[in-house]
Amino acid sequence: MTRILPAGIPSPSSGVLEIGPLSIHAYGLMIALGVVAAVWLTGRRLEQRGAGTRDDVSNMAVWAVIAGIIGARLYHVVTDWSSFQDDPLRIVQIWKGGLGIPGGLLAGIVVGWWATRRRGVDPRVMATCAAPAIALAQSIGRWGNWFNQELFGRPTDLPWALEISDDNIPVGYAPGTTFHPTFLYESLWNLALCGVLIWIDRRFKLRPPRLMGVYVLGYGIGRFWVEGLRIDEADEFGGLRLNQWVALAMAALALVYLVVSARRGLVEQDVLVEPDAMVEQGALVEPDAMVEPDAMVEPDAMVEPDAMVEPDAMVDDVATADGVLTGSGSDDTSSHGYVAADERRDDT
Repeated sequence: MTRILPAGIPSPSSGVLEIGPLSIHAYGLMIALGVVAAVWLTGRRLEQRGAGTRDDVSNMAVWAVIAGIIGARLYHVVTDWSSFQDDPLRIVQIWKGGLGIPGGLLAGIVVGWWATRRRGVDPRVMATCAAPAIALAQSIGRWGNWFNQELFGRPTDLPWALEISDDNIPVGYAPGTTFHPTFLYESLWNLALCGVLIWIDRRFKLRPPRLMGVYVLGYGIGRFWVEGLRIDEADEFGGLRLNQWVALAMAALALVYLVVSARRGLVEQDVLVEPDAMVEQGALVEPDAMVEPDAMVEPDAMVEPDAMVEPDAMVDDVATADGVLTGSGSDDTSSHGYVAADERRDDT
């Protein structure tokens, strides 16, 4: 009985798209489309918050994207120097592939933070708006690996196995071998991560920029899994590929940040709602010192303007050593009825 294997996913015959006299490298095109999608989504989310405009995002993106591409390329060159040491000119040939996401994230986020502050926008809010957008950009950009027939995984005969042309099959594998389409796995993971981040932001309203921490955690977990399937040459330590260690470090740091920031937020919330810690102009207001509603002055008890005490009448009913003054308060002692102390004692 002959076993019929599924066709699998074919690879493009070329990584260059020919449009008339114009040649477009598909790898660069996918990165460009990812950047456009990320700028659109970030701008939309920023305007919804009323924290900035699409122009603010475009201005930030110019700096962040350039820094991200440079950082990603340098990361790839440093971690795979053996592929460039004999031909240094290959370092600038980005269209042939070779961008390290960890380096791109580090450089892009740092420079993007600076550019956002320079624009007068809160970088924490910008990071929150950009978190799902970065995942979306990565989801689109990963298809550049498909056009270049690179960074695939171990051999497999699954229905979605990736077909590779004979001249791109690694040494030691027979022609016709199919492999795990790791580009597709990471693309779908990042697309799902984008959706989850948007849902978390709407559901829980995390304090900026904690959503960026959730993104780094989610990306680190996914990258660790996908990296473990790949068979391209890479340095290994302790049975793990270098990028797996980097992914673990990213996820661990993000998790620590999320836990610490969450605990700090709870402490701040407790301080805000603690009655004894309420401050009025620098003085602590004790709860018992607050005015009770029953102690408030009733409207009928308010002093009428005509009943206000005239200055000359302020001596009325003033006790003295020899007697009591009563009456109108004029200078004539007979008019305000001076009663001597001896007379008051006789009356008693």
